[in-house]
Amino acid sequence: MFGYDFWYQPRHKTMISSSWGAPVAFTKGFDLQHVTDGLYGRHLHVYSWPDGELKQTLDLGDTGLIPLETRFLHDPSKDTGYVGCALTSNMVRFFKTKDGSWSHEVAISVKPLKVQNWILPEMPGLITDFLISLDDRFLYFANWLHGDVRQYNIEDPKNPVLVGQVWVGGLIQKGSPVVAMTEDGKTWQSDVPEIQMIQLSLDGKRLYATNSLFSTWDRQFYPELVEKGSHMLQIDVDTVKGGLKINPNFFIDFGAEPDGPCMAHEMRYPGGD
Repeated sequence: MFGYDFWYQPRHKTMISSSWGAPVAFTKGFDLQHVTDGLYGRHLHVYSWPDGELKQTLDLGDTGLIPLETRFLHDPSKDTGYVGCALTSNMVRFFKTKDGSWSHEVAISVKPLKVQNWILPEMPGLITDFLISLDDRFLYFANWLHGDVRQYNIEDPKNPVLVGQVWVGGLIQKGSPVVAMTEDGKTWQSDVPEIQMIQLSLDGKRLYATNSLFSTWDRQFYPELVEKGSHMLQIDVDTVKGGLKINPNFFIDFGAEPDGPCMAHEMRYPGGD
C-alpha cells in the first residue's frame, strides 16, 4: 500500500521501497486526521532484485510516519541506506543484519519548533527531499516547513554528524504571521526564500534547491508560491570540512514564464558537470 520511492543495491540483490499515502488523502491537502485514519504510510518494503518478490516489510512505527525519499549508499558493496520520514522528521537508517534480514533505526531526528500563530503549537520540520554525495561522505536534506537545508557527515553511517546548515525560508520567514520561539521565550523568523527539493552537482560542490513540493500542498501551506511561481537557489558546499552557504549570484525565478508562473520541482544531473 501507498507505494512512493524505491532504490536498489544489485550486489545485495535487494530493492527497498517507501510509502507516502492514499491518493484520496494527499490529493485533497494534508489533514492530520488522515494519519490517524491510517491513510498515510509507515512501512518500508524489501524486495528481491531483480525478481521483485516481497521478502520483508519493516514497520517504522510512530517514529517513521510518511517515509518518502529512499537512498542506499552509492558504494555497491554497502548494505545500508536511509529514508526520510516526512511527518515525524526523522532520517531512518535501514541495514542488513547478520542473519540476512533487514532492520532499521532512527539516525537523525529533527526536533519540532515551538511556534505561534500556526495550526499547531509545534511545527515539524517535514523532511521532503534528501540525497547522498557520490563519495558517500555527506547526506543532505531539506526541511520544507522549517526552511533549512542540512549537511551531515555520514562516514560513520550509524552516527551522522551535523556539519552544515543554512536557512533558506520556510513558514517562519519574515513577513509571515508564524513565529518560532526559543526556550527562553524569545521569537525569531528567517529572512530568505523557501525551498523544498534539492540536487547536488557531481563534484559535490554545488547544491541546487527548488521550492515546490506538490501543488495541492503548495497551495495549502505556501499560497503565494502558486500565485507568484517558484524559484531555484544555489548553495555552495564545503566538501572538506563541511559547511553550506547561499550563493548570492544565483537565483532563477520561474514566476516570469510567458505562459504564467511555473512550479519547479525535482532536478536531475544527466551526466557531466
